[in-house]
Amino acid sequence: MKESTKLQEADLYKPIQKHFIQEGYEVYGEVKDCDMAAVKNEELIIIELKLNLSVDLLIQATKRLRVSELVYIAVPKKPKHRARSRRWTDICRLVKRLELGLILVSFSGNHKKVEVVFDPIPFNRKKNLGQNKRKRQEVLKEINGRSADFNIGGTSRAQIMTAYKENCIQIACYLEHSGELSPKKLMEMGTGKKTSSILTKNYYGWFERVKRGVYILSDKGRKEMKEYPDLLSYYRKD
Repeated sequence: MKESTKLQEADLYKPIQKHFIQEGYEVYGEVKDCDMAAVKNEELIIIELKLNLSVDLLIQATKRLRVSELVYIAVPKKPKHRARSRRWTDICRLVKRLELGLILVSFSGNHKKVEVVFDPIPFNRKKNLGQNKRKRQEVLKEINGRSADFNIGGTSRAQIMTAYKENCIQIACYLEHSGELSPKKLMEMGTGKKTSSILTKNYYGWFERVKRGVYILSDKGRKEMKEYPDLLSYYRKD
């Protein structure tokens, strides 16, 4: 029989109780709908036990924040709880954002180990924004690089129109209209500072160099740019 079929929420209680007793707390089970409560002087800790880290557990734990600012969720440690796993990192970030602590309990034969992954602390929104300033700038840069909204939010399989792709379509439109052009001339027409890089890298295979510093639209580019009629109409007005 697999371990997961035998394990119950109550199996988490004793090792966690032992851990907090060793830390100088008095520990009690099932106190006013709380799975566990630990007290030391005026400090009150609430611990909610579950076999899986779920939305229901997070809701339950955040309700306990009405009682104490020190609330932990405790679940059995599983192979998927790898420290470097992106999903696990995202889950931990969410738990911290909710100002909850996290406890993992390992079961290996008769040996039980309690790991306090992190304690509950107030979430510092200002600090969080400061640490992710570069990501914020990338979002704003992408927005500023688009002329309009050509995507449907929530779609996963449809092609996403990025600022880079739109820039390529803009260059393709101008080459289609004017024929041979240099990066300098294109930039004078408003294609932006990435023009030279787009033409030389030719990521989509849309451009051909006919001589040094002069480009035309390739047959592939002429064919594939027709897949974006809204943008073509927008840039052809220029």
